[in-house]
Amino acid sequence: MATLRELKGRIGSVASSGKITGAMKMISSAKMHKAEGALRRLVPYRSQIEAVIANLLSADATFASPLVESRSEVRRVAIVILGSDDGLCGAYNVNLAKRLTARIVELREAYGTGVGIDIYPVGRKMVKIVSRIKDNSLNIVACGDDINSKSEGSAVKRFISYLEQEFIQANVDMVDCLYMHYHSAGRQTVRLEKILPVDSSTFSAEGVKPTSGRPYIFEPDPETIFRSVLPLFLLSVMQEIFAQNRASEQAARVMAMQSANDNAKKLLEQLQLEFNKLRQQSITTELLDIVGGQVRD
Repeated sequence: MATLRELKGRIGSVASSGKITGAMKMISSAKMHKAEGALRRLVPYRSQIEAVIANLLSADATFASPLVESRSEVRRVAIVILGSDDGLCGAYNVNLAKRLTARIVELREAYGTGVGIDIYPVGRKMVKIVSRIKDNSLNIVACGDDINSKSEGSAVKRFISYLEQEFIQANVDMVDCLYMHYHSAGRQTVRLEKILPVDSSTFSAEGVKPTSGRPYIFEPDPETIFRSVLPLFLLSVMQEIFAQNRASEQAARVMAMQSANDNAKKLLEQLQLEFNKLRQQSITTELLDIVGGQVRD
């Protein structure tokens, strides 16, 4: 049975842990709101790019680009999976890894067991998880020192340009991206998005339609503009994915710290109750000893 001194020490330790998790929750919450702001700023840019492409597709012209060419035979697939660089975010990385395993099974069922799969893990924690997968047929590709869960701007641009070249040169026939989609502070879901080849139906989905009632004069020709704008669209997609991943990671960490803080409070209450009971028992024992001594006298 624990002594009063031991219980007092445990109470102090749990109380300190509660303060730490509370502070970490506040920090993660601030980072989450910052990531939310970055995500909102990206939406108008992507919407405008999609509108431009939708207007181009509505023109009476034919379009061709190596980025939209769907391969009849898929021999190698690249999967970019975004995780976290830091821990203490609950089952965030584990859920992504489970979806990756399921995706590998899906690809082998669709294209045969001989299909090559390149995995590009982003984030230190995801790199560790992927490296533990016991499957010699998988090719784990390092993304480089400048690509991590916090990457943005020029680093993301270099990364998507590299993937585009791999696709154009037929080193891979399809590029998938696995990441955590941010819905709200309390809800994030694993999402699989096909990056390459680009599906033209994307530009007519979710209300993305050509602007009607406005005559357009394309200079240079529409196909040249299409070839120039398409990489910008892919860049906007990848930037949004990285922003979604950052916001989701911080939201998961907020929830994990909230859960840890709640558990610390419950444990603190239990320890405090046990401490009070033991203290009351000690006082009662001392009183009984005093009363017993007076009776003997």
